[in-house]
Amino acid sequence: MGYDPKQCINSVQIRPSTHMGPMKKFKALFVHPSALMSSKVFLRLEPIGCELVAAACKAAGYDVRLLDLQIFSHKDYFRILDEWKPDAIGFSLNYLPNVPEVVDLAKETKRKMPGVFFFVGGHSASFVAKDILNHAEGAIDCVVRGEGEGVAPRVLEAAADDRKRVHELPGVVSLDGEGPHAEMVKSIDDLHPARELTSKRKSYFIGVLDPAASVEFTRGCPWDCVFCSAWTFYGRSYRKRSPESAAEEMARIKEPGVFLVDDVCFIEPEHGFAIGRELEKRNVKKEYYLETRGDVLLRNKEVFKYWRKLGLEYMFLGLEAIDDEGLKANRKRTTAGKNLEALEFTRKEGITVALNIIADPSWDKAKFAAVREWSLSVPEIVSISVNTPYPGTESWLTESREFSTRDYRLFDVQHAVMPTKMSLEEFYRELVNTQKAMTMKYMGWRAALDATSIAAKLLMRGQTNFVKMLFKFDSVYNAERQIAEHREPVKYEMSMPQRMTGKVDRSKLYIHPQELVKLQPQG
Repeated sequence: MGYDPKQCINSVQIRPSTHMGPMKKFKALFVHPSALMSSKVFLRLEPIGCELVAAACKAAGYDVRLLDLQIFSHKDYFRILDEWKPDAIGFSLNYLPNVPEVVDLAKETKRKMPGVFFFVGGHSASFVAKDILNHAEGAIDCVVRGEGEGVAPRVLEAAADDRKRVHELPGVVSLDGEGPHAEMVKSIDDLHPARELTSKRKSYFIGVLDPAASVEFTRGCPWDCVFCSAWTFYGRSYRKRSPESAAEEMARIKEPGVFLVDDVCFIEPEHGFAIGRELEKRNVKKEYYLETRGDVLLRNKEVFKYWRKLGLEYMFLGLEAIDDEGLKANRKRTTAGKNLEALEFTRKEGITVALNIIADPSWDKAKFAAVREWSLSVPEIVSISVNTPYPGTESWLTESREFSTRDYRLFDVQHAVMPTKMSLEEFYRELVNTQKAMTMKYMGWRAALDATSIAAKLLMRGQTNFVKMLFKFDSVYNAERQIAEHREPVKYEMSMPQRMTGKVDRSKLYIHPQELVKLQPQG
């Protein structure tokens, strides 16, 4: 891919904040790391977390740019450093497999630019902050734990004025120490992503929504599934954006498709209705993709029917298991019967549903065969991931099985990180064959005709993401490749947790402690 600074980065020149003086424009580059396995096939989402933090720093008076390595290359990154020479570089680290990449980039960046301030934030970084700092051996100046929009401008101020005191800020960890608990932003109504900083926006898609932007209506999740860290990150809180603010942002979005990034959409139906009415007032017409739970769907049918009229086309339901035993093991607090009832409702409403099933390393060939048979018996899109305890989840502390790897790169829910009942080779062949069977059922003659029709329409608009997706599966999901990745040298090893056999003290899991969460307004 060729490099064009104007195409690669959009810069917004703004008046610097007063502490920097009239002649100094402190420059900050925010970077999203490279794509994971699933992002190479099924979706590529805009880096909304980076955009939100960049917007907060821009509003504080900094000269801000943004680079997405899902689209651009490491070569582009270093060329920007050479040409623009930022004073600070902030990486978003939401996924564990990106840790080695970010640490290596930090070391090489510091070698080239010893004086640059390099910091990291994001979901996964919040749970492994000290490990990241130790791996980087001084190349990363600090890690920001928790929500970054409020504290990031203060981090840049410290980077400009007194770097040795940066660790005194809320949620900030450095090799010199760590500050008080992370603070939540006062209101998510105040957050507006700097989409103008993101280049090649037509590269972002999810399934056939191509292109698609991402929007946030709520933050947090009140459930406590053992495999998930959304609730532990936010202290099991749930905050809503005002309907007016949500609709105003939606009205500014140019893309025809919108992915709602909320962990569980429309927990409170009144909120969903209110946003919808504000969208209708503004004559906003989009196609929507959202994620929710089967029990929420059944409890709040009317709001989902309403959004179907507004343009809701696609929905992700995290079933995780096809039987009550599996649901109980994952503490989903619902039943297989309710999930099937929810699927019947979506079929009746004409909503296309994608499902996920979690495969456990203890599965044998019979279990994989049963899941394949079930997935082929339902019309929904079914995918499969691997049970992966990771930092921030309750299962990270309670899983009794030993981990078979400490390689961050394999903690992507597509690799087995615990011992498998079958040989590793057999497990991956069953996993890939199951995923392939689930995918290929949509490539029969009727589905092929539908896909061809969709592809033709997208190609006419110059959108190629969906078309490329149709041909990428075999090159990305490949048993031999996944087995080989287990044999690669491990440069950075994760610290393993101390096992807990009794009741877990949840307060030790929270990034935003509940006593502080309760003091925050819920807007």
